[in-house]
Amino acid sequence: MSRSKSPFSVRDFRLLWVGEAVSSLGDQFALIALPWLALVMTGSGLALGSVLALMAIPRALFMLIGGVSVDRLSPRRVMIGSNAVRLVAVAVLGVVVLAGLAELWMLYVFALVFGVADAFFFPAQTSIVPQLVEPEQLQRANGIVQGTAQATVLVGPALAGIIIAALGSEAADTTGIAVGLLLDATTFVVSMITLWLLRVRHEAVHAATSIIESIREGVRFVWGKASMRAVIALSLSANLFIVGPFEVGLPYFAYTRLPEGAAAFGVLLAAFGGGSLIGLAAGAMLPAPPPERLGVTVITSVSFAGLGLAALAPVHSTVIAAAMTAASGIALGYGNLLGLTWIQSRIPSALMGRVMSLMMLGSMGLVPVSMFIAGAAVQVSLEATLVIAGLGMAVVSLVSLLSPAVRNLGLEPMVESRAQAGV
Repeated sequence: MSRSKSPFSVRDFRLLWVGEAVSSLGDQFALIALPWLALVMTGSGLALGSVLALMAIPRALFMLIGGVSVDRLSPRRVMIGSNAVRLVAVAVLGVVVLAGLAELWMLYVFALVFGVADAFFFPAQTSIVPQLVEPEQLQRANGIVQGTAQATVLVGPALAGIIIAALGSEAADTTGIAVGLLLDATTFVVSMITLWLLRVRHEAVHAATSIIESIREGVRFVWGKASMRAVIALSLSANLFIVGPFEVGLPYFAYTRLPEGAAAFGVLLAAFGGGSLIGLAAGAMLPAPPPERLGVTVITSVSFAGLGLAALAPVHSTVIAAAMTAASGIALGYGNLLGLTWIQSRIPSALMGRVMSLMMLGSMGLVPVSMFIAGAAVQVSLEATLVIAGLGMAVVSLVSLLSPAVRNLGLEPMVESRAQAGV
């Protein structure tokens, strides 16, 4: 493997980057189409929240099994399998919507299937990059992968919103929604091809123990480190406050308050993606914070993102709302890149899938609860939901700095060597 500082010097990294960039762009169409379909069919924030929550529940329930599968089968195989399932699911839903036969129960089934596939894909996606590049390339590689994903968030939602609005001759027209879903399906094909072309060095990985014992190995590793326990606890708390209000509140905000409708929703997501891209670029290009300040830097960034959400409460302008979401994106993009590289640099390769699945379970564990609460809360008061969620996120983040484990994240020793397993 090349020792060049540029991850693009690595053939397999280039293939991964191309495939995931195309797939991520397609995902932005689905991320606009699905919530907009739920709102067009029902007009209910509660129905929207329940659909998104049903996607989050299996994602959380099967996340640990997904992590075990990554360590046993390799990230590459798991990503291909997950993409195949999601390809079928989104293509079927797109065809049904295009035919005008969609019913609410179908959205629930789609959400459940997609959520299960996500539970396997996410640990694989976050485990594969450290196996493709050298340790000194890791932060830049993460910045490229995460930055590209956010670049698609910058372009994709606005384009998807325009297409949905343009192809819909009236509010209840779902033609544009169907087109968005079918476009997403085609991008899964591209991702599967590039993953298939990766040069496999050693596919069979760690299958000697039972699934339960494999999960226990990951749990023991995490539980033995106060810093990782603190990160999981923080993720649980923060996501209770922020994920539901953002994913439910933002489309409801655009649907009920902004005259541009679906196009405004796309603009807000694009603004968030653009801000995240700026934050990721800063994290990749600027000197890393001193180790003794890493924890404070990450937590402060998360707190600013919460304040940006709360600031949306009195806004009725798409332009101002876009500026607010962009500011939140900058803060989260910068903090998330530092946090992801910190985690990956401190996990042995043999445990990468399981530990990353535990970290994701920590970040996603309360997402279904957050979705349901947000869906009901926005119908009572959108303004109160945004304020409570944003300030709650900021307060929880800042209070976590009372923990020495959080303040001293950067002082946690890195893994000195990583066995190069297959991808």
